[in-house]
Amino acid sequence: MADRVIRLTTALAVLAVAAVAAVISYRHAYELVNSHGESGITARLVPFTVDGLIWAASMVILDASRRKQPAPPLAKWSLAVGIVATVGANVAHGASHGPIGAIVSAWPALALVGSFELLMTLTRNAASHPSPLPKQPAPERTEVEQTPEDAVLAEYLASLTGPGRPLSQRYLAEKHGIDRRKVKQIITNAAHPAPH
Repeated sequence: MADRVIRLTTALAVLAVAAVAAVISYRHAYELVNSHGESGITARLVPFTVDGLIWAASMVILDASRRKQPAPPLAKWSLAVGIVATVGANVAHGASHGPIGAIVSAWPALALVGSFELLMTLTRNAASHPSPLPKQPAPERTEVEQTPEDAVLAEYLASLTGPGRPLSQRYLAEKHGIDRRKVKQIITNAAHPAPH
């Protein structure tokens, strides 16, 4: 129950931070792209390609983690390039206001990427440590324990009807931890049962 609450509240926090940060980061990237020669639909779509690359790379890494496989190098590189691009666009947008302006402008992108990656880490950890199933009571044993002598006899008789030769006395003695003479006696008694 506590794990579920932690995951749920983390997901809600990530969604809240991501929504705010995405709007601000998008506006910064849009204004930067628009001021550097792109306009119209192109200027509006370019910021989506950056965040879309981060999303796609993170999902591929998450999928690999859930399958217990190494993350593909292209996914790692794409994630790194996407993070550098989104943070770089936000820094460039605020650079005209000096170092503090660049840091303030970069913060939404860092918050978006950081919270999203924290959520991915939480998801990966939840997948690698599934919550334990309720413990089921052990089924009651209904079969009667066989003595080693009974086991020798049953196995020897079964080998008489199977393909190949019957099991050897030495094999049966070693397998069941019984003296070889005792195994011989069991087999002899089975072949020539005592009269009643």
